[in-house]
Amino acid sequence: MTEEIADVGRGISLAYERIGDAGAEPLVLVAGLGQQLHGWPDAFCAQLAGRGYEVVRFDNRDAGRSTHPRFRPPNLLAMLAGRFPPQQYDLRDMAADTAGLLDALELGSAHIAGVSMGGMIAQTVAALYPDRVRTLTSIMSTTGSRLIGRPALSTWRMMGGKPPRSRDEAVEGAVRMFRHIGSHGFPFDEAWVRETAGKGWDRDPSAGGVGRQLAAIMKSGNRTPLLRTITAPALVIHGDRDRMVHPTGGAATARAIPGARLETVRGMGHDLPEGAWSTVLDLIDEHARSSDVPAP
Repeated sequence: MTEEIADVGRGISLAYERIGDAGAEPLVLVAGLGQQLHGWPDAFCAQLAGRGYEVVRFDNRDAGRSTHPRFRPPNLLAMLAGRFPPQQYDLRDMAADTAGLLDALELGSAHIAGVSMGGMIAQTVAALYPDRVRTLTSIMSTTGSRLIGRPALSTWRMMGGKPPRSRDEAVEGAVRMFRHIGSHGFPFDEAWVRETAGKGWDRDPSAGGVGRQLAAIMKSGNRTPLLRTITAPALVIHGDRDRMVHPTGGAATARAIPGARLETVRGMGHDLPEGAWSTVLDLIDEHARSSDVPAP
């Protein structure tokens, strides 16, 4: 795994890694809100590569070592009122970043899997760039409707805290959050959370990116009509114990995308616990292999 930087157009550069054999079936993994490329665990990606994929994972804009705009993010009240600064991007812009990464890597199309906000981005790529998506896998994500897929009230309270001011605060905050929203049906891997949060701080200690990414989600609104235009074979994966995106979000996503299949992973919350990997890996792999979409 060697980290590289790609110019994806419109003044945006994305940090990415490729894992697996060059020329294998390309599978692009899109990270969630505030997460960086290593939020997709190394061993999880290695197991996907071992199944015959070239895995691409990357930092979205405003995360990790990718481009960070410098405008101040709107506060939550402004977002809820629909007031955004003129520079504010949305999920369509982030989908264009992903398509631009495919261009930079000379990939005509790929299997796309996204988690949480990454699922929203992956959905939008499939809707706007149908020729670029062989299959879509949307994990623990939702449609943008305010009526479903909402965080638990306890999660909202935790999200309202001040951003970390040090590496130690970032690590301890991640442990508290993932103890809350993580998969209560599986063992909690505190060591991995601490390692990942510390590495994230070392790569990107900036505070504004999460707020701007959240604003991108809010600005995009209800994407249900857009999801109805998706033609790629679609798989929706959701845990039944998700306190960040209620399982109604996954169910609504599957209803909105024509022909989509919903798979519920019992005990899984808003993370990818190692105990659920075999199930999730099998689902992604079987979905990609069952597609009859030819490579361009």
